[in-house]
Amino acid sequence: MTGASIDRLSALDRLMLSASRRWPQEIVALAVLDGASILDPSGGLRVDAIREAVAARLHLVPRLRQVVHAPRRGLGGPLWTDAARFDIADHIVVRPLPPGTGEAGLPAVIERLHDERLDPARPLWRIWLLPGLPDRRVAMVVRLHHAIADGMAAMMTVAALLDPAADEPCPETPPWQPAPPPSVHELRADVARRRRDAARRVGATLTHPRSTLRRARRAWPAIREIVAARPGPRTSLDRMVGPGRRLALIRASLDEVRAAAHAHGATVNDVLLAVTAGGLRAVLRERGELDGAPSVPVYVPVSLRPAGGGPRQGNAIAQMAVPLPVGERDAAAALRRIAAATAARKARARTSLETLVRGGFAGRLVRYAVMRERVNVATASIPGPAAPRRLCGAPVLEVFPVLPLVANEPLGVGGLSYAGRFTIGVVADRDAFPDLGVFMAGAAERLVALGLSPGTPAVREAGR
Repeated sequence: MTGASIDRLSALDRLMLSASRRWPQEIVALAVLDGASILDPSGGLRVDAIREAVAARLHLVPRLRQVVHAPRRGLGGPLWTDAARFDIADHIVVRPLPPGTGEAGLPAVIERLHDERLDPARPLWRIWLLPGLPDRRVAMVVRLHHAIADGMAAMMTVAALLDPAADEPCPETPPWQPAPPPSVHELRADVARRRRDAARRVGATLTHPRSTLRRARRAWPAIREIVAARPGPRTSLDRMVGPGRRLALIRASLDEVRAAAHAHGATVNDVLLAVTAGGLRAVLRERGELDGAPSVPVYVPVSLRPAGGGPRQGNAIAQMAVPLPVGERDAAAALRRIAAATAARKARARTSLETLVRGGFAGRLVRYAVMRERVNVATASIPGPAAPRRLCGAPVLEVFPVLPLVANEPLGVGGLSYAGRFTIGVVADRDAFPDLGVFMAGAAERLVALGLSPGTPAVREAGR
């Protein structure tokens, strides 16, 4: 292994790992499959065939056979290395649902799985297959650590493990042998090389002050939006995340979402934000706090990845803070205001979160500034495959995203477009949102007001 191939974790990846000690930073997806082709006549799951099908595609995402290795002091930061031992059976497991479990029981099942932490000695992902739904359907829960991938990369990673067509032959699996970890000499050489590169970057900054100043001026509006804006209002939403969770699911037609967005000069992401605003409005009104909070800021990730391409790894995201007009009663007016706010913010040059969370005093100062902003909601709208995917021949009918919660952000609202559907997963801290049903009622009301026909929301409490 040469120094150039040593794959160090980025500062943002390391932040995800350290945050996991208190708040699990794992991207989760709940999928429902038509299990006719993967269940035997007695209802048993053909798990060996599924494992073989996934294993045949692991070479497309090398990170799924790697672990985090922390070298001793003086040899640089942690890095990704091949797992010395890899067994697909450790990562694809079967967990039959309790008899009589229907779709409404899935949120509680997911939250019980939330307590099963990923083993850091193994690659940081797992798939649970949950047979036992009516009509020979099978639930699948995919968990991927945020250090491996951000939301968009995670979607591409999962898609890479699935078949795009029913008759597509299984790809030929190249032989895999774990590469040995780098030697002490290679690690020292890599540390020295990175120090030289950093010194050259500093030198370039000092010798070209005008271009450096221009870049800083372009980036400052977006940075100020995150670390120097007026803090959000003081509400009961502002509290640290605890261990318990509540989860809710909503489904809608992607065509209807796009039509609503087009009618108001908005995007699919804007519609998700408008639905979130409707839910928050209902909660704050019920709690008697709406008059003091006409606008609530929400974090929205901005992907810095180029469009297209295959599965990606790592985190390449920026962040923008968008004010949600929860005081606005009219759904159409609220959507138009959100669309105008996001359009203005998207026009700003974005700095990667990697830059903002690097170590040292400046990084700690940025993290403190972010905490004082009192942004207590995170959202993400993720584009999925337009055509249906299959797992070992079994059609994936729908997929719901489940965002991780962290720090003082006790509510996460994720939207996913997949094969003509738009699904929403709402995850909330159990203590912060005992009234999650109120949020869901407000979100459903907002969908209807925008001309959509939401499916019946499923809300269940779980956690410790």
